[in-house]
Order: sequence, then structure tokens, then C-alpha cells
Amino acid sequence: MRIIGLTGGIGMGKSTAAAAFKRARIPVFDADLAVHQLQARGGRAVKVIEAAFPGTSKNGAVDRNALRAAVLNNRSALTTLEHILHPMVEDEERRFIGRSRRQRRRAVVLDIPLMFEVKGDKRVDTVIVVSAPLAVQIHRVGLRRRMSKADIAAIIARQMPDAEKRRRADMVVKTGLSRYHTVRILKRFIGSLSDEPRRPFRH
Repeated sequence: MRIIGLTGGIGMGKSTAAAAFKRARIPVFDADLAVHQLQARGGRAVKVIEAAFPGTSKNGAVDRNALRAAVLNNRSALTTLEHILHPMVEDEERRFIGRSRRQRRRAVVLDIPLMFEVKGDKRVDTVIVVSAPLAVQIHRVGLRRRMSKADIAAIIARQMPDAEKRRRADMVVKTGLSRYHTVRILKRFIGSLSDEPRRPFRH
């Protein structure tokens, strides 16, 4: 089973790429969704986060706005949060891979925004990085999130630079041109998949 890592900065187009894999019936593990579920009502991260950051939960779920305010410009607080969430997300990832192996899937995708930062690239066979110009990235984030430009800039600055991600990638998919271009490149890659893990063509 080929394990494909999908990553890229905020607003770079991971959702479009993940949707292309799903349409090809390739299972996708969404690390962001796993985090949301862990922080939702009844999620196993809720009590741990509240203990570390008092006042960041409400009605049995994490208040994401309060948590963001608590960690956004505080490196120490962010590190504490990462130490809480990352092991839990990795546990969910292992369960996902185990289920997929039992189902004899030809490939799976791990959609992990901070793949290089958490050394998740060591757990995959192939790394795909989605990339777009900075202006496009900022515009996309501004359209879908109620965040100031300063907050968007802070998030981007905290992530590994796009140029470094592209340098480390096995394949770079440029998403700033058009959705058609992005999907076409991904369809070519999906068509190249086989049951044997190996490094794919570079684009």
C-alpha cells in the first residue's frame, strides 16, 4: 500500500487536492478534521486542553476562538498545545492506516498541514506539496476565515516557508493557476499509482 503525504501552507489548496484523491476512491486522512473531532464535545483532548489553558472550553467542547487567542503569538503556549494534540492525531492516523491495510487499499493519503514540522514525511512513501503565490494564499485565507491580515501573516510566518517545503517535496502541485490545472496534474499522478511503493515521477 502506497502512503502518500499531502501538505502545504494554509490556503495553498490542500482541500482541492484531497478532493481529487477522494473522487478516485483513495482514502484520505484529514489531520485538521482529526483535531476538530478531538476538540469537539466529548473529544478526548477537551479536558486536557482546558487544564492547560483554563477558560478555553465551553459546553464540553474547546472554544476555538479562545484557544487561538491563547496561543497565536505565544510560542511556549503553542508548543504546549502541540505536545497535547500531535500524539493524539498520530494515534488516529495509525488507526486509519491499519483499517486501510485490512481493506487492502492500493494507496492512502495523509493530509497533514505541518507534515515536515512534525517529521510526518518519515512515515510516508511520497510527499506532495501544494503551492501557490503568497498573494493568492493570503486572498484565499481571507475569503474563508474571519481573520485580520496581521493574524493571517502570523500563521504563515509560523509555518515552514513554502520554498523549503517545495525543496523537500517529491512532487509539487501548483494551485495558483486554475482548479483544472491542479486536478489534471493530480489525475496523472493517481494514474501512475501501483501496489508497490516507489518514488513517483517529479513534476
